[in-house]
Amino acid sequence: MLLFVYGTLLRGEDNAPRIAHLPFVGDDSTQAAFTLVNLGPYPGLVKGGGTAVKGELYDIQKEHLPALDEFEEHPHLYRRDTLLLASGRRAVTYFLNEQHARGAFVIPHGNWRLRSGNMDCADDGG
Repeated sequence: MLLFVYGTLLRGEDNAPRIAHLPFVGDDSTQAAFTLVNLGPYPGLVKGGGTAVKGELYDIQKEHLPALDEFEEHPHLYRRDTLLLASGRRAVTYFLNEQHARGAFVIPHGNWRLRSGNMDCADDGG
């Protein structure tokens, strides 16, 4: 199966060594139907919105999922689910649970590597 990463697991980012042993498949992006938020040390992918989020694909086996689930605090902070990418491929990824995105800064261009650019505050729901 394919794993889509979009934040600190990207090559060259702080947590990349956690998946460095996995075969790198290539770059890809989501369809323009998501929001990427900046939570400070890491991002969160949220369902809904109009952004195509940029990321990378890795080939993983089911036995890799427990360690990734623990790292991503699945299902409490993030929830693992599948998505259809812009390339037409299906992959698993970790979506931030929406309540954790309230008040976070939106990364409007959808690229974690360019996170220091313009950011707007996400709707905090009042």
